[in-house]
Amino acid sequence: MVPSFIKTAALLAVGTAIAAMAVPAGAQTKITLGMSGWTGFAPLTLADKAGIFKKNGLDVDLRMIPQKDRHLALASEAIQCAATTVETHVAWNANGVPIVQIFQMDKSYGADGLAVRNDVKTFADLKGKTIGVSAPGTAPYFGLAWMLNKNGMTLKDVKLVSLEPQPAAQAFISGQNDGAMTYEPYLSTVRANPQAGKILATTLAYPMVMDTVGCAPTWLKANPQAAQALATSYFEAVEMIKTDPAKSYEIMGAAVKQSGEQFAKSAAFLRWQDKAANQKFFSGELMQFMKDSVPILLEAGVIRKAPADLNATFDASFIK
Repeated sequence: MVPSFIKTAALLAVGTAIAAMAVPAGAQTKITLGMSGWTGFAPLTLADKAGIFKKNGLDVDLRMIPQKDRHLALASEAIQCAATTVETHVAWNANGVPIVQIFQMDKSYGADGLAVRNDVKTFADLKGKTIGVSAPGTAPYFGLAWMLNKNGMTLKDVKLVSLEPQPAAQAFISGQNDGAMTYEPYLSTVRANPQAGKILATTLAYPMVMDTVGCAPTWLKANPQAAQALATSYFEAVEMIKTDPAKSYEIMGAAVKQSGEQFAKSAAFLRWQDKAANQKFFSGELMQFMKDSVPILLEAGVIRKAPADLNATFDASFIK
């Protein structure tokens, strides 16, 4: 007869083994990633809520941090990775907060735009007008600078009120300010209120909003497998959107208090980038856009000098 304590020990051992098998390898690899409610970042939320991160051995904490503060969180090591626009990665590196882009998430096709009052016909009519826009170093701030630059103007030609994208849109609709630089899903609230104003320009005519995920170089060097799992999870989330759009839109919409149908409408103004699109982007377009962004970042006062080496701001090995 086998003593009862041996039986108990054996059962415990089996239970422990089964439990270990139920937990994905590397499940304790924790990543804290800074982001916002921008529609382009939604596949990260989907990867979290649909269990894709967990399946790939990650415990990801998606932390909502305003873009103007995300680099501070990165510098303090409160987060290891961040989702933001390409030119913002350029600015952070130039300003002493190193970050390495490892995959692209989206391109805006009208998801970012400048809302103005109905009496504004051209960019020239904006001279002296008040525009609600996020702080320097954010995508909306750069977007406004980019659009003005393409029309022979600078930020000095307008008056700026510092408002995040959602409050900027809300203030504009309620009758405050002459314009608002915002993005989806908040830009759709302007589209739905034509009495308040119109959209003068979007990234459909000014293609300059491209988002990437980057990580702190020291963390990236120490955790290449986790970084690879993060990129893989994003691509799997994009694939889930293609194969099960209804469920995906419901999950992503819920995170920003929208129905799946509402979220799908806002998502129509951007394109999430799969692995093939990433490989094309990292092969040349990324570098060209970074080079083009530097003069505007300098003119806008976001940076005082260009990064020492733009090649050090990205690593294409995670999208092979």
